[in-house]
Amino acid sequence: MNEESQERAGRLVSGSEDAVVVLDNERRLVAASPYAAQLLGNAHLGTRIGEEVVAAEDEFLVLYLDSLPELSAYQELRAGFTAAVSHELRTPLARLLVLLENATLPGESIDTVVDQARAEVQQARELIDDVLFLGELETGRQVVSLGRTIAKPVIDEIVGELSERADRAQVTLVERVEEEIELPLRPRMLRVVVENLVTNAIRYAGPGTTCTVELADAGAGPELVVSDDGKGVAAADVPRLFERFYRADQARSSRGTGLGLAIVKHVVNAAGGTVDATSEPGQGLTIRARFPRS
Repeated sequence: MNEESQERAGRLVSGSEDAVVVLDNERRLVAASPYAAQLLGNAHLGTRIGEEVVAAEDEFLVLYLDSLPELSAYQELRAGFTAAVSHELRTPLARLLVLLENATLPGESIDTVVDQARAEVQQARELIDDVLFLGELETGRQVVSLGRTIAKPVIDEIVGELSERADRAQVTLVERVEEEIELPLRPRMLRVVVENLVTNAIRYAGPGTTCTVELADAGAGPELVVSDDGKGVAAADVPRLFERFYRADQARSSRGTGLGLAIVKHVVNAAGGTVDATSEPGQGLTIRARFPRS
């Protein structure tokens, strides 16, 4: 750790009112905001901060030195992200404006217009929620891996909650989850991953298809696989599925926020795992998340 990096980290957190700590790749303390220093008992720089320490206080935000962006790169990312969010929000807002204008036309059903307007407002709300959540993940405000979670009860619950939605989309949900497998995720983060993967299949697999949720010990570590036998994705689109706002199916681009798979990738990577997608047109989509063994 060089002096310049330590000074840069110190400047980043010095003005924060939150409990922010910056650690190096060996979890040694590089910098701490004033409130974090108070919670840590004024721990000296270089002190190793164990996961149990930050887990004891829900208020801690943990950043890692090697993940702190250079200012110019951060500014570029921020500008691009802001532009993308602005573009995505314009779509539901433009449709909402058209609906409100049409409501004044003779013979227009007010009840129908209200229902459609409510759907557009809900989509905008979901987009804003996902944008804020992804931002919290990237700044460390939402901690991904504090402890481990037995996955089956959480997955059972999610599949049950989404079954009615799947029925309306004519998608059959199948669950093949081994008992007692633990994943290095908080329960809420596991829920985020599974909900986004299953919801993605329900939205895009198509009527008469099956979505299968599997969790098994693959030897190197547990693997969570969500697959469907729907229409699939073109080979050129597969590498881009985890990009923010990217939708392979442009004809249905109004459905979903375009952030679900980006959130999945961020959570899995933050837990030390990897995630990838495989697909061929007409042969469905398979998304596989691999987690390290404890």
